[in-house]
Formats: sequence, structure tokens, C-alpha cells
Amino acid sequence: MQITLYTAFWCPDCRIAKRFLDKHQLTYHEIDIETTPGAAQEVIRRTGKRAIPQLVIDGEWFQPYRPGEGFLYEEMSERLGLTQ
Repeated sequence: MQITLYTAFWCPDCRIAKRFLDKHQLTYHEIDIETTPGAAQEVIRRTGKRAIPQLVIDGEWFQPYRPGEGFLYEEMSERLGLTQ
């Protein structure tokens, strides 16, 4: 499984996403939209918004949190084939 995580250093939801992936020992490639040229534009192009964190799992884009609800632990576990 290939996982890419679009983040920014100032994003608390991104830190939660990284802790979740690390806890489950999942390898991922992190792209900081603030320091990687074109990354923020790629997120906007793919999702229609500049919302992070964004996960790309085997080419499929997925936002692992919902505003007002926070990180989607259950949905993420299911999507990644994990048991919480």
C-alpha cells in the first residue's frame, strides 16, 4: 500500500494523522504544502479546496478528518484495513 500525506507544520489535524499512521506502523511519504513547490496547488486541483491533511492511498485521495468532527479514526481504520 502506498500512502502519501499532505501536511503543513502548523496543522494540528496533520499531527493527529501522522500519529495515527505511526501508531499503526504504516509507512507514508509526507509532503509539506508550505515547503514543497506546487504541493498546495496539487491539493486544490485534486480536491477543490486547500484543506489538509489529505491522504492519497494507492492513488485515491481521502480527507481523514471532517471539520467540526475531527479525525475520522473509524473510517481511517476501515479504509486501511486496521483494527483499532
